Amino acid sequence: MTQHPMLDRFRAHLEGSDLVDPAARVLVGYSGGADSTCLLHMLARLGRDIVGGHLHHGQRSEADTELKLCQAFCDELGVPFVSGMADVPLLAKEQGMSLEEAGREARYRFFRQAAFRLECGLIATAHTQDDLAETVLLNLARGTGLAGLAGIPERRDAIVRPLLPFTRSETREYCESQGLWFHDDPSNSDVSFARARVRLRVMPELDAINPRARGAIARLAGLVSEEDRFLNGMAAAALEQSEIELNGFLGFLTNRFEAAFSRAKLAHLPAVLFKRAIRLGASALDGALNARQIEAVLASVAAGESGSVTAEGGHVVVEWDEERIVTRLVHPPGYTRFSLTVPGETSSEEFGWGFVAFEGAPTSAKVDRKSLSAELDMLKIRGSLYFRPAKAGDRMQPVGFEGHRKLSDLLSEAKLTQSARSLLPIVCDMVGPLWAPGVCLDHRAAKDDHTSRALILRFGEPRSLAAIINGNA
Repeated sequence: MTQHPMLDRFRAHLEGSDLVDPAARVLVGYSGGADSTCLLHMLARLGRDIVGGHLHHGQRSEADTELKLCQAFCDELGVPFVSGMADVPLLAKEQGMSLEEAGREARYRFFRQAAFRLECGLIATAHTQDDLAETVLLNLARGTGLAGLAGIPERRDAIVRPLLPFTRSETREYCESQGLWFHDDPSNSDVSFARARVRLRVMPELDAINPRARGAIARLAGLVSEEDRFLNGMAAAALEQSEIELNGFLGFLTNRFEAAFSRAKLAHLPAVLFKRAIRLGASALDGALNARQIEAVLASVAAGESGSVTAEGGHVVVEWDEERIVTRLVHPPGYTRFSLTVPGETSSEEFGWGFVAFEGAPTSAKVDRKSLSAELDMLKIRGSLYFRPAKAGDRMQPVGFEGHRKLSDLLSEAKLTQSARSLLPIVCDMVGPLWAPGVCLDHRAAKDDHTSRALILRFGEPRSLAAIINGNA
């Protein structure tokens, strides 16, 4: 087998771009088509640590044979092979997607799961310059901003696309010259699919105008991508400079689920940056606002009005009043009741906070109702301790106060957002609430002059509790 010039260019591209770390294990999306066959073969020839990943889409009878041939090709190269199966037509029906969208969703889900299981740090797909050009044209036809005109990113998180500088004709010629098996997916010539219509009808017309149209579109995508990143960086900096702290020293409760920004500072931005800032604020919570919604926010803020818009899917809302623009999850993740480990640590990775509990002598420190530390009289605790969210009807008598008060009023007076009120863990015993961290300690179990042994509780982010766990605080 002779050395092909494309392999030298591919090696130079990898070395010059640092796209694929030589030490990384890479899952290669391998369909058996010419593009993925070329990518798999070249990475194998370069001695990279790769795994071939093939998903059976459950759409064509010949896919069974293709799966076996893909495995045989990997065996011949000495490349590990992993396969999966998905019912793409059923997924499309259940999710209300096109077959193209459902197939893509199924593939990337399989790739991520296989990469995690096989300890692959990267996922490489075989998108070419042709795919990039087709994507730009499809996005343009559907209506898009700069992000859509940037086409397919060379890297997104752990997904890399090493073949973007190369054309589809080059990958096919490579496979043919090396005598490699590959197959042609019939859907590539089925003009009922939008991408196939662009490939078979639009691109030939562009080629007639400019034989190097693909390269021209790729250069455009590269320039747009660079400018898009620059503008996003400016918008992100504007958000950072205008951010308003929520919930004081309990801010870690909700920093994954909501954020607030100065309306006045954002309103002074040029419209192009304001709109990007709003889009970024929503996307940080995985919310997607369409162009009409973003224009509505801009117009409403400029008119001095208050309002809100809900992102696609109903999970994220953007709200604005006289002072703030807030992005938040409509329904932050919840929890029910959990036992408190005494003594020991109780923590939640999902929520980013935890408790440390240990016995010790009571200190002389005065009770500070806003503290994230509490000292309880061991003899006054009734039953085992647990924590849960605040409930309607909860009442507490804060230390130093006469009579009981509604916990909901105490949380409101602490100026906690609705999300923080729903997420703050309330420490209880069998009688009821004892401690709302950062809000109040109930007098019923608080230490006093007669306390001989205290249960000391600390609440906070895991990193702030580490020193306590290690005995350094």
